Amino acid sequence: MSADLPLPDKPPAPRSRRARDVVVVAALLALFIAGLIGLAAATGWEETRAQIARLTLWQGAILLLLSLVNYLLRGLRWHLFARRLGIATTPGQDIRHFLGGFAMVVTPGRVGELVRMRWLKRETGWAYERTAPLALMDRASDLAAMALILALSLALAAGGMTGAVPVTIAALAAAYVATRPRLLASLVTLAHRAIGRWQRLFGRLRQAARSVARFSDPRVMAPALALGIVGWLAEGYAFHLLLGWMGADIGLMKAIAIFVFATLAGGLTGAPGGVGGAEAAMIALLALDGVPMEVSVPATAIIRVTTLWFALAIGMAVFPFAERASLRGAHALERG
Repeated sequence: MSADLPLPDKPPAPRSRRARDVVVVAALLALFIAGLIGLAAATGWEETRAQIARLTLWQGAILLLLSLVNYLLRGLRWHLFARRLGIATTPGQDIRHFLGGFAMVVTPGRVGELVRMRWLKRETGWAYERTAPLALMDRASDLAAMALILALSLALAAGGMTGAVPVTIAALAAAYVATRPRLLASLVTLAHRAIGRWQRLFGRLRQAARSVARFSDPRVMAPALALGIVGWLAEGYAFHLLLGWMGADIGLMKAIAIFVFATLAGGLTGAPGGVGGAEAAMIALLALDGVPMEVSVPATAIIRVTTLWFALAIGMAVFPFAERASLRGAHALERG
């Protein structure tokens, strides 16, 4: 990453970099599997296998379909933000960019998803600092939607949940900061003064922060929040269905609260994809609610496969098409 641009426009990554990405994904997947195998062994293989065997193929398909609903609704939100920013892209383009970015979902802090900015630059000619607010608003909208869901589910669920209130407040605070252009610009200025380097980079970051003002219109934020809330509720509902199918129905709102809290907590750890933190939080919260380990461990494994790892699989499938389409777009711009 250069000092001037947040994401350089490079040709496709060399084989060494692609190999490194494959190794990172494989290592994270291995860590995920090893951790769950260890827990399954501790709780008993027979019990774990019996719980997994209770699920049918159509039930698994429903879980994947509900996750797909989440991805498509958030892809439409990405299109809404792109159009508000003034980028002349089609819904198909934006959904392709959004889904393709999931190929980088397990990068640290999910910064790899900024590949979407590269595709936009190639296809539209927009500089990175002009499209950066898209990534910022996408993350802020997710935080706001999940925090609101968590707050509502905690209010309606029977019993409390340790640590949920601080996580909710942290998510709302982060979403608030990310949607206040003056506050963002001030924070960028303070960071520049503290570091004392990379003047051009921080100048462009300030410009991107001021662009956030375009999204302050309630006619934009209201539908954006609605799309995010419905999308994340779909995955929370999937978790509720899964627990019910495995004989551990803890109630709709409590299931949603645990799923959203674990997802947020995993993200706050900074681990790629929240791997490790999200699973630990989910299993611990289910245990506190009286769900036995022989149910909570396979339930956690299945819901993470049908959400995080399903998103990664979709991203890996769409990524080559998005890359080729962006290169065609770059050639079209050069000819024009």
